[in-house]
Amino acid sequence: MCLATCSKDGRPSARMVLLKGYSDEGFRFFTNTESRKGAELACNPFASLVFYWEPLNRQVRVEGPVTQMPKEKAEGYFHSRPKSSQIGAVVSRQSTVIPSREYLRQKNAEVEEKFRDSAVPMPDYWGGYVLRPEVIEFWQGQTNRLHDRIVFRRPAEGDAVDVDGVAQRKGEGNWIFQRLSP
Repeated sequence: MCLATCSKDGRPSARMVLLKGYSDEGFRFFTNTESRKGAELACNPFASLVFYWEPLNRQVRVEGPVTQMPKEKAEGYFHSRPKSSQIGAVVSRQSTVIPSREYLRQKNAEVEEKFRDSAVPMPDYWGGYVLRPEVIEFWQGQTNRLHDRIVFRRPAEGDAVDVDGVAQRKGEGNWIFQRLSP
């Protein structure tokens, strides 16, 4: 999925990350918390996700606040990963400048040797996040450019919602939905 975040001064950045699950809490992903995305989420805890299926000409866009998972949950997932992935997380100080690819390979070899016969501890700079959806938009492309767009919004607690049954309808779980012009 594509994860888009913004710095505190509103400068956006986007990158592909691995969706590790979805529940009533929201969409889960894991990363280096000191990376650019981690720093942006620390100062501006809102993000957008995009799932795109080019062969189907479809996408789903999700927006909402992001919170960091408890360390215990992140550790549980971290230790379920292949050992080589755990080592990669220790080696990579994501988004920092390195002198060369060889430097990275050497650091990886050193950490592999260090933990050859022992468990790899989860680094303090690695963790999980949950994006709680407030907006979900479904888009279906059309060859005549009259794309189908349906957006679901979760009103904030106490927000007055005018559901007229025509332009705005009530869905399950207090969600409301509307059809948008392409």
